[in-house]
Amino acid sequence: MAYDLEKRLVIGLASSALFDLSQSHQVFLEQGEAAYRDYQLAREHEPLKPGVAFSFIRRLLALNDLSPDDPLVEVVLLSRNDPNTGLRVMNSIRHHDLDITRAVFLQGGDPSPYIQPLSISLFLSANQEDVHRAVQQGYPAGQVLNSSYEDAYDDQPIRVAFDFDGVIADDESERVYQQEGGLPAFFEHEVRLVQKPHNPGLLQTFLLKLAHIQEVEQLRQEQDASYVPRLRIAIVTARNAPAHERVINTIRSWGIEVNEAFFLGGIEKRRVLEVLQPHIFFDDQTTHLIPTAQTLPSVHIPFGVVNHPPAKVVVPEKKKGRKQAKTKPRTDA
Repeated sequence: MAYDLEKRLVIGLASSALFDLSQSHQVFLEQGEAAYRDYQLAREHEPLKPGVAFSFIRRLLALNDLSPDDPLVEVVLLSRNDPNTGLRVMNSIRHHDLDITRAVFLQGGDPSPYIQPLSISLFLSANQEDVHRAVQQGYPAGQVLNSSYEDAYDDQPIRVAFDFDGVIADDESERVYQQEGGLPAFFEHEVRLVQKPHNPGLLQTFLLKLAHIQEVEQLRQEQDASYVPRLRIAIVTARNAPAHERVINTIRSWGIEVNEAFFLGGIEKRRVLEVLQPHIFFDDQTTHLIPTAQTLPSVHIPFGVVNHPPAKVVVPEKKKGRKQAKTKPRTDA
């Protein structure tokens, strides 16, 4: 029987998001593809160091202990490496004891056409071009930003933080702010439409899948009073009253709850995020992410009016296939 991905939370992951490939990528840039291949093959059994998304992925996979025979989370490696150079990545996955067994090696090919067939709710890569291409096609993708963050892994919870507009909701209201008169027009728009839920953003399905895992945790707690739920979800937005109410009504309409919400009204997000300490934070504006990336894993969602003309969010069951663009071989980084 085929392995069903639809009911699981599926993360697509480039090698550059999971591991630190800075040294090998420098070889590629300075010496070319042949030298890069030789470099990776010579170090095939030398484990790569954890990258920006490593802690998030490790903690997310740990939630599979809630349903060992029917895992809630699946991580698929989507790599621009060829199978030969990609073996070092797979060996590193085994070395770090990560339960990742499925991989796609594309020898420089574009990973975005495989996001929908693999039911991926989030694709993470450090490759800006790959992420932008995926987002322009309406796929849920984010670019992990360089960070010096190190996780001691001495606490069990997994904390995931989202911006709202342009991330889990579309950029309708952001466009009003940017193009129709700033804050006064924005507040008027949100108050007038307070009972109308926002349209989904690129990461709405990812959020819904996380919410399903929280439901499984709640059920476990009902059956075992000693169980402490590990997954916590926060919204950290520059909105403030009266624009907060439409956010809450939208989340309610999706049938989910979040653990924390911060309506900061222009206060620098870094101030609360350094206290919250999420294991990953998603935002559509680099002005918010550049400060946070210094101390915590941060992901840019290059969607909407603040980045480029808005992409259409893909509805998977209606999405048609597309031809894969020709690309030159290159590394993930």
